Amino acid sequence: MDMKEAIRLCVCRMCPSFVDCKEEIAFCMAEKSTSDCITKENGCLCPGCPVQDREEFQHVYYCTKGCEKEQHETS
Repeated sequence: MDMKEAIRLCVCRMCPSFVDCKEEIAFCMAEKSTSDCITKENGCLCPGCPVQDREEFQHVYYCTKGCEKEQHETS
């Protein structure tokens, strides 16, 4: 899946942890994966997100903990 498609399917904007500061979303796939604006984990919609489902990702809180690749490498 390319980044454009990921952004189209992404549910980040509906997440209780999301803070809108005009950053690119789809943190699970983003090259710079953590947010500069999201600092509190107030709930996570990553499980069940179409991007996570289609890519078979296993982690959560990509906005604060890093993309799938980064979290996989540290787990």
